[in-house]
Amino acid sequence: MAMSTTVMTEQTGEASLRFRARTAGVFYLFNILTGVALFVPSTLVVHGHAAATATNILSHKPLVWLGFADNLLATACYIVVTALLYGLFKPVSSSLSLLAAFFSLVGCAVGALGSLLQLAPLVVLGGEQYLSVFKVEQLQAVALMFLELNAQASIPLVFFGFYCLLIGYLILRSTFLPRIVGVLMGVAGLGWLTFLFPPLANYLYPYNLAPGVLGEGALTLWLLVMGVNVQRWQERASAAAAPSPGSMQWQQESL
Repeated sequence: MAMSTTVMTEQTGEASLRFRARTAGVFYLFNILTGVALFVPSTLVVHGHAAATATNILSHKPLVWLGFADNLLATACYIVVTALLYGLFKPVSSSLSLLAAFFSLVGCAVGALGSLLQLAPLVVLGGEQYLSVFKVEQLQAVALMFLELNAQASIPLVFFGFYCLLIGYLILRSTFLPRIVGVLMGVAGLGWLTFLFPPLANYLYPYNLAPGVLGEGALTLWLLVMGVNVQRWQERASAAAAPSPGSMQWQQESL
């Protein structure tokens, strides 16, 4: 009876781990799909032509709102992925897993705040009475400036670059995910980190996006299809939970 209870508990734990891994893959996939749609509002920008851009904005208000909502959805998906991967890699290194989660959450927060720049043109061009002190040309120029800033805001990508580097390293140290996925995630991190230096990022664009899509896409696909090696994850978790010889000696000496 006790043995059957133990077996059922182990099976439940394995099913829970596989479910968490595949759930991370599902939300990662949602993030990638919604991230592609983030570029849609940028099609409204006519570079160097504030009046034409303003006309596009006012003619496509639902598209602007769609871009804003899509950004929030992508951010929410990435937060879920961050939480699940933190738990997944905690047995490998709790400190590095926590640091990775920190970089990701900061990037998500900055990205969510930056999404407000997408809505700012609707306010500027809204025709409110208090805006009458400005000339139409000035308001159109400010609206274009907000959209240009949103298109060039790359700070979140830098944080995600550090996140991907750390996750790649954690995968390499783990034994429950393929090392090649860790290598690809590390390359993805390097691709995102090109945005630390905007002139370099602009020169490499759009090719510097490819490593990120490849690396994070590979991790997403593996989590969705294969999940993790449950036995090896449990071995790492047991090893992480076991007290080290040094701590045991210190406890004995203190007694």
